[in-house]
Amino acid sequence: MNKAGLLSLLLLTGSALAAEPRTVTLSVEHMTCAACPITVRKALSHVDGVTQSTVDMNAHTATVTFDASRTNPAALATAVSQAGFPAKVLHSGS
Repeated sequence: MNKAGLLSLLLLTGSALAAEPRTVTLSVEHMTCAACPITVRKALSHVDGVTQSTVDMNAHTATVTFDASRTNPAALATAVSQAGFPAKVLHSGS
C-alpha cells in the first residue's frame, strides 16, 4: 500500500473511532463584565476535547460541545470553576 492509501485508511479509521459530539449547558456564576465570558471561553478552550463553546453573560450560562471520549461535563465545570467562575452542569444533551 502506498503512503497516500495508508494515510487515507488511518484517517477513516480514526473518524470511525471518534465519539459523537455531546453538548452540555453549564450554569456560570460571577460573570459581571464583558471580559468574563472571554475568560470562561479561554478556560474551556484549554480542555482537551472541547470543539465549541458559547458563553451568555446575561443568562449566566456556557454551552459547550465536546468529544465525550476525551472529556466530560464535570471536567468542563471544574475548568470554569478553576478560572474563578463557579460552574455546575445544568443539563447534558446528546
